[in-house]
Amino acid sequence: MSNSIESVLVETRVFPPPASAVQGATISGMDAYRALAAQAERDPDAFWARMARENLQWTKPFTQVLDESKAPFYRWFGDGELNVSANCLDAQVAKGNGDKVAIIFEADDGKVDKITYSQLLARVSRFANGLKSLGYKSGDRAIIYMPMSIEAVVAMQACVRLGVTHSVVFGGFSAKSLQERIVDVGASLVLTADEQIRGGKQIPLKPAVDESLTMGGCEAVRKVVVYKRTGGKVDWTEGRDVWMHDVEAGQPDACAPVPVNAEHPLFILYTSGSTGKPKGVQHASAGYLLWAILTMKWTFDARPDDVFWCTADVGWITGHTYIAYGPLACGLTQIMFEGVPTYPDSGRFWDMIARHKATIFYTAPTAIRSLIKACEGNPKTHPSQYALDSLRIIGSVGEPINPEAWMWYYKNVGRERCPIVDTWWQTETGGHMITPLPGATPLKPGSCTLPLPGITAAIVDETGEDVPAGNGGFLVIKRPWPSMIRTIWGDPDRFVKSYFPPELKGYYLAGDGAQCDTDGYFWIMGRIDDVLNVSGHRLGTMEVESALVAHEMVAEAAVVGRPDDTTGEAVVAFVVLKRSRPEGAEAQAIAQQLRDWVAKEIGPIAKPRDIRFGDNLPKTRSGKIMRRLLRVVAKGEAITQDVSTLENPAILDQLSKSL
Repeated sequence: MSNSIESVLVETRVFPPPASAVQGATISGMDAYRALAAQAERDPDAFWARMARENLQWTKPFTQVLDESKAPFYRWFGDGELNVSANCLDAQVAKGNGDKVAIIFEADDGKVDKITYSQLLARVSRFANGLKSLGYKSGDRAIIYMPMSIEAVVAMQACVRLGVTHSVVFGGFSAKSLQERIVDVGASLVLTADEQIRGGKQIPLKPAVDESLTMGGCEAVRKVVVYKRTGGKVDWTEGRDVWMHDVEAGQPDACAPVPVNAEHPLFILYTSGSTGKPKGVQHASAGYLLWAILTMKWTFDARPDDVFWCTADVGWITGHTYIAYGPLACGLTQIMFEGVPTYPDSGRFWDMIARHKATIFYTAPTAIRSLIKACEGNPKTHPSQYALDSLRIIGSVGEPINPEAWMWYYKNVGRERCPIVDTWWQTETGGHMITPLPGATPLKPGSCTLPLPGITAAIVDETGEDVPAGNGGFLVIKRPWPSMIRTIWGDPDRFVKSYFPPELKGYYLAGDGAQCDTDGYFWIMGRIDDVLNVSGHRLGTMEVESALVAHEMVAEAAVVGRPDDTTGEAVVAFVVLKRSRPEGAEAQAIAQQLRDWVAKEIGPIAKPRDIRFGDNLPKTRSGKIMRRLLRVVAKGEAITQDVSTLENPAILDQLSKSL
């Protein structure tokens, strides 16, 4: 960690918020930030109670704020009741926003559809009524495997309107990954589409659902509801499969939202861990929605006339909090985009910002880095060629953004007048935790800056003791907050072990290494466990290794990450086959076979960038694979560490030269 620490501490550039961002901001100036943070620190219960009463509509008011009696299984507002969909949609219509555009949807081919809050409420109600007529009710669980679309938001909102807990699966995941999630969550309903369209290509979704349901353990699934996106040919199982438009047809435009307990599971979202099995992160209804609203107001300084665009997919937490829930609960007009940033050319994002007059733009460092490269190759798609004067705030999400990419984004997209909100948070935290505030925080390129009010972030050592400024350590959150993960679905022991290890004094362990500088600014250094961050997507190395060794040719595999200019990290796999080590063209052909296999087992995002073949793997005499040495090999660096504990040190030379 030491090299990375040195590299960030030399950052001396500081950019104060422009006067235009300070004026009228929800949190205006550092004194206002400090005052709000002090309130939360002084009396957390009073602070969170006030926030929950001011920002949420309750069908039954709560009397207890935080129940710590079964820590770390915290409960927030536990005797209150509400409905999340009603807070997002009915509340906006009641406020007079019914005719306001809720979503501007731009399809891959450029076709634009708009839907108002009243229209969205009617669609959600019709679909919810249709699901109710199929026998679905509060307590049931649904898997959603859909493309970016208004229909995906309708599906999510309709589920929560009925109290059905949803689990969205990213459309890039394989049939096997889908089946694992269907089984783990115990889903009785699957919502999908015939195909999705990305970059001019039609990508099947329904066939993956059909395949997953033949793999066993999915017997609880009674219905598969299919959104007709392309009209592409699909197989059909009578009695089980039904078109989404048929479920909606003839249903009333009104559906009474079902009040649920504040702690009712709103959704379960799977994320990679350091073991092979993905973790079902369970979020509660009230605390999650409260934080989605507060972070929209604080981080994005959301205002009624904003046009908000988060480029994430609804299959990830960012698409949940900052597409499906937060912007709607704040009554914003938002852009949803089906396609990819490089189709039909790499000016697509800038063209859309200009055409739709986006005021807040929130994307990933991977996208920024890839567009920097693309602009070099095609100057016509450089942001300077587009009218981006509507923008007032730009943001970054998914992984740390390196200072060079930050500066390019600030100068070329933000035109040196838009604050960059570089947000650190996780699937498990529900929303932003450490981030600049556009009207308050002086910015340092590459730093996510300061914790939000109510978030007690700290850097500690292995015993939970605070480390001095400038020293690296474990990033922890010392006190519970409303939108925190409640448990890992069906695995409370793993929840405690993963996030609240006893040696860390009951603090929440984020799994990231970090440091604080002398101004109290946080710098994220990367994962402390075997989880890779590839294009902002978390991938467990064990997950990829398990997929590789499931192939009939593979005897053993070890997977590590190496830095990559575009994707942040790239997957590198070291593989021992059950036969002799291949070379040349044969090695390349087998490597491609294994890449395709991993894509089928997990999804294309998990495909190893490099696959290197060896006669064996570097192991200690006790049989432990030395992954730290493989990381050095993957980077192409010389090994300077002591290798005397290795049973077979010569294997490192072989793996260094391989492919």
